[in-house]
Amino acid sequence: AAGGAAMAEERIIIKDQHTKEIDLVNRDPKHINEDVVKVDFEDVIAEPVGTYSFDGVWKTSYTTFTVSKYWCYRLLSAVLGIPLAVIWGFLFALISFCHIWAVVPCIKSYLIEIQCVSRIYSLCIHTFCDPLFEALSKICSNIRVALQKEV
Repeated sequence: AAGGAAMAEERIIIKDQHTKEIDLVNRDPKHINEDVVKVDFEDVIAEPVGTYSFDGVWKTSYTTFTVSKYWCYRLLSAVLGIPLAVIWGFLFALISFCHIWAVVPCIKSYLIEIQCVSRIYSLCIHTFCDPLFEALSKICSNIRVALQKEV
């Protein structure tokens, strides 16, 4: 019975990964587009003091900008959103595939091979260089340097 419950739990976890609920209110929970595409009328069009248009023109321009931006975005996302989602999904799947099946195995293989080379290099250093430098240090150990100030 315990094994069956564990299997059901695993199935639920696997199912939840692919059927995650989407928040329809907060569509940018990680704030990745916080400063990039948040453009309002005041960010694009501004009239300095002394060069004002008619109030009716200003209000109509504001409404036209806001409504056209809203509906153009909605139409573009309706037409291109799903095809671009497929393309981006494919691209990130391709990147994940390459990383999992090519990049990580190459790095692991390199690390295994370099470890072997590292051991051989270390053995050569300890075998040849250590005795040489120990001998040089014994030769130079009796050298004394004395400084005298000449008057």
